[in-house]
Amino acid sequence: MTTQNPRKVALVSPGDRETRLSASLPDHRLKLVAESLRAVGLEPELVIYNDEFVDEVREQLLGVDAALVWVNPIENGRDRTRLDAMLQGVADRGVLVSAHPRTIQKMGTKAVLFQTRHMSWGSDVHLYATPAELREQLQLRLTEGKPRVLKQLRGHSGHGIWKVSPCPYDASLVRARHALRGSVEEEMPLEDFLAILEPYLSDWGRVIDQAYQDRLTDGMVRCYLVQDRVAGFGHQEINALFPAPHGAPPTEAPAPGPRLYYPPTMPEFQAIRSRMETEWLPEMLHTLSMDAAELPLLWDADFFFGPKDASGHDTYVLGEINVSSVYPFPDDALEPLAEAVRQRLA
Repeated sequence: MTTQNPRKVALVSPGDRETRLSASLPDHRLKLVAESLRAVGLEPELVIYNDEFVDEVREQLLGVDAALVWVNPIENGRDRTRLDAMLQGVADRGVLVSAHPRTIQKMGTKAVLFQTRHMSWGSDVHLYATPAELREQLQLRLTEGKPRVLKQLRGHSGHGIWKVSPCPYDASLVRARHALRGSVEEEMPLEDFLAILEPYLSDWGRVIDQAYQDRLTDGMVRCYLVQDRVAGFGHQEINALFPAPHGAPPTEAPAPGPRLYYPPTMPEFQAIRSRMETEWLPEMLHTLSMDAAELPLLWDADFFFGPKDASGHDTYVLGEINVSSVYPFPDDALEPLAEAVRQRLA
């Protein structure tokens, strides 16, 4: 009688050549993922990725059964163009890749805000494909006197996300703040602000324009999902675009607070969990022409609090969907993630 070798699962994380030679799972940030995979009979393998040795990583991934990828859309000045092309080829050879590059294109960019704007999680969202559209339409919307949030198509940690509002005493100026940690609100000519955004439109890029949510001060709820089931929550009380106190200078805006993690059974989040699993997810799949089997093994959706409804209950507005590099995430998602990988490989 022979014993079948365990299925191998690559945990792909960014790094340089030195990291590739020295990194080990017991000391890596993904060590708990590795332990969870071992607990269901799978064999995890750490794979350090960099564009400089993409061919080496390709050969390594062709020797595993699945690849779970944690690489940001923008990493140290590079995008995922070469990585996604390599992952597509590896997937075509039969390796389970999550998130698959096609899935990222369908649901893992800010364009999903525009595509699903008609849903009950939607809001006032516009998409700009050219500098002319950006210039003409943004200027028109700013005349309404309300702030907007501009987002590049792919990014993370606040990269390429800007809050912009008209200057109350000079129509040629705007007040703009980048969502990157440490940024402050600045006044600048509208033309200067547009010049910052225009590079986001290069190489078939897009800029997403979303109405600023007045209840941003109530925080953000992040739903973590393993495929089609909520596996945990995150709640952050202070967002990167939180305004300064009334009358205070821009530098007095508070820094983002810590994100607190909760299990999927947390009572105060059961309403959003139910809507995510039974209403929003099926509607999103239909809207994006996706099958449930295409969903990432691990992903998350960020929600702002919208206006309260007639009964005084919270509504929710989608802020973004993350699929490229969901980390950190609640420990409650570890076991469901490992079991989902095992079932997909079975």
